[in-house]
Amino acid sequence: MKKLFDQERVVGAALMVFSITALVILLLIMLFILDGGLPLFNKVSVSDFLLGDKWVPAKGLFGASQFIVAALLVTFGAILLSVPLGISCAVFLAEIAPGWAKRIVRPAIELLAGIPSIIYGVFALIIIVSLVRVTFNVATGETILAASIVLAIMILPIIISISQDSIESVPRLYKEGSYALGATDWQTIHRVLVPAAGPGIVAGIILAMGRAIGETMAVVLVIGNVEKMPAGLLDPGETLTSAILLEMGEAVVKSTHYNALFCLGLVPFILVLFMSVLSSRLTTKNKARFA
Repeated sequence: MKKLFDQERVVGAALMVFSITALVILLLIMLFILDGGLPLFNKVSVSDFLLGDKWVPAKGLFGASQFIVAALLVTFGAILLSVPLGISCAVFLAEIAPGWAKRIVRPAIELLAGIPSIIYGVFALIIIVSLVRVTFNVATGETILAASIVLAIMILPIIISISQDSIESVPRLYKEGSYALGATDWQTIHRVLVPAAGPGIVAGIILAMGRAIGETMAVVLVIGNVEKMPAGLLDPGETLTSAILLEMGEAVVKSTHYNALFCLGLVPFILVLFMSVLSSRLTTKNKARFA
């Protein structure tokens, strides 16, 4: 018993060290981004940076609003496309699909999550861009819509996996009670299981939004990379991460341009951090409801 107790203390201490290490790494990353970006605001006001629509480093203009709007359009476009499909697939896997279908489909979905983003980008550049151009009869298919479609495909595994787990975690008594009241299978799914799993499903959607906002390589290949305010989904644009990728190589270290690119990275970092915290709270709340 003494030996077992010592082993538990060692394992507990090791887990504590790993947790603290992860937190320290996160704080160091945050400090690194702040150190690189905050000097910009000695020369450019926060409002000019967030609301300005002129990005001309040679003239000292660093308005990032067009990048922010493009990133939000791409993200929300991807969410609008992926959420109905993802939740439908999760409901099918959790409540309708036979065992053999679950054994095939779930690993296939998890495999989609492991495909490198550059592969998605090349696929979108060849297939989706052409599809958008022909379907909507536009000059180029490299648009916000093309980026939204490829991001929707990329975040589907997150939405499906978390939504399926949330639906399957709903206590069986909920389903049995619904059937006892005379509800059909569809009524039970629509009015009992999905609403009960709602916080977990929303948490998965929020987590997918964070993934979409931070995506770079697949987006930069299909969005057109035009530094202007997009008027709609069929316009080209440039997101925050695209601007960083395309301009960091030519920015002089410690220059105002260099600091501005770090500030571009600070915006999605804060958004993703907020979404991750919110998703974690919703997931915890969902588990506590069924504990």
